[in-house]
Amino acid sequence: MLDYACRPEQQEQLQRRIVTALQDGLPLTRHPYREVAADLGIDEQELLDELEQMLDEGIIRRIGVVPNHYALGYSYNLMVVWDVEDSAVDSIGFTIGALDFVSHCYRRPRLPGWIYNLFVMVHGKSQQEVEDKIEQVRLLVGSAYRSHTALKSTKILKKTGLRLREREK
Repeated sequence: MLDYACRPEQQEQLQRRIVTALQDGLPLTRHPYREVAADLGIDEQELLDELEQMLDEGIIRRIGVVPNHYALGYSYNLMVVWDVEDSAVDSIGFTIGALDFVSHCYRRPRLPGWIYNLFVMVHGKSQQEVEDKIEQVRLLVGSAYRSHTALKSTKILKKTGLRLREREK
């Protein structure tokens, strides 16, 4: 682990450089962290240790893949919102979130006029495939099920992570 206890401004500067280096994604190479570390002038293990610390401290929440489902052939994608018994939504959410055809699964508070508390993004290559997968989810929800509806995207939004702007000098 890097030791910046006596130099918090240097650690903050390194963390900012790391976020800036990663904000456009990892390089598509065999050893992406090694390449990023070399660009930063540190070794790969130092980069990994610093990222772990940033995750532990909540400075960053996650490092993940943002696939382009359309480029992968998954052209039918639906956000399915579920009205699930509140007492069961967390355990059901963890089970559904582990399915290989679900990219997003999260609990949301019920709002006035909005009964749904579980949001699940389902991907498939055809309408029938997605409908079959929604039925699989419905069976997993079991007796906690009240209702659901599928929301089809009308527009592809650019997905990006954290972006830092340059500091004024």
